[in-house]
Amino acid sequence: MAQAATQAPAPKTAKNSLVVKMAERYAVDPDKLMTTLKQTAFQQRDREVVITNEQMMALLVVADQYRLNPFTKEIYAFPDKNNGIVPVVGIDGWSRIINSHEQFDGLELRFSDKLVTLDGMKVPCPEWIEVSMFRKDRNRAVTVREYLDETYRPPFKGTGRNGSYTVDGPWQTHPKRMLRHKGIIQCARVALGYTGIHDQDEAERIIDMGSAVVVNAESSMSTPMQIEHAKIDPALEKLVDQARKFNAWDSAHSWIMNRYSGQEFAYAQQRLREAEEATMRTFTANQMKANAVRPTQPAEDLAQEAQQRQAETPQEPEPSFSPEHQEFVSQLDEHQQQQQPLIDDYGPADDDNPFAN
Repeated sequence: MAQAATQAPAPKTAKNSLVVKMAERYAVDPDKLMTTLKQTAFQQRDREVVITNEQMMALLVVADQYRLNPFTKEIYAFPDKNNGIVPVVGIDGWSRIINSHEQFDGLELRFSDKLVTLDGMKVPCPEWIEVSMFRKDRNRAVTVREYLDETYRPPFKGTGRNGSYTVDGPWQTHPKRMLRHKGIIQCARVALGYTGIHDQDEAERIIDMGSAVVVNAESSMSTPMQIEHAKIDPALEKLVDQARKFNAWDSAHSWIMNRYSGQEFAYAQQRLREAEEATMRTFTANQMKANAVRPTQPAEDLAQEAQQRQAETPQEPEPSFSPEHQEFVSQLDEHQQQQQPLIDDYGPADDDNPFAN
């Protein structure tokens, strides 16, 4: 029987503005909000791991940014090895943020006619899916193709006291549904600019890959693979700089998907994930500092202000983008006009711009 997770005590005096805001949204006590979400909103492999107030605040920042409900599992999190979090948005949460985007104007799905059956699959599945999303402020759709062999997750295989065993997951029993979810999520990232959040499948792979990379780095410092990694480090550094400058992490992931494979792809993806998570932690820390310097107010005044804000702004406005980000999106549009699909570009990379055709 699993033991309850050990929890760090929630603060009982300071009424952080974000905690109060979230508590008022769901009509719960601020202290009970923190305690309850620590027990329900984090998926843990080690039930003895302490969920800190800082990790909880990081989850609340993301939930508030995308207007997602952590009580209904629209968003939850995995604690990572660096005492941070990996925000996870379920398919219901993705559906909410996609449909609530004021520029979203529908989507279309197209499956490959070729059916394949990969290792462990119970039923055949199309080889790929193409998802096209339409925006009210653009003339052309953004199209992303996701391939089954790049997204499929084999069944878990282990060895117990009674011998080897296999545990099937949704990729084995419902591969077409899982491929559809993957395609919609990836297209939403490119078309609508959502960053810093993952689905559960991605989050588990991030955590598993993180552990594997640490072991390999300690045990093979002088192997040929390390030499190959050193060759691609300069390109990855430029890629990270561009992704951070334009807030274009998902386009950066698409770029490495097209350029690398095997161990090089795993290494490049890990480097990019670490940089993205570090940027997210910095953003969260800045948000927490900004909230901390706000003067405290009585709970009644805060409740009145929240009601007034809700009456004045019934719908969350679309986040504003910098001119550099707008220029980067325009480049993606031009790329889309020249070639379909968006992530199938295998041309040589420009030295100054990792995203160049």
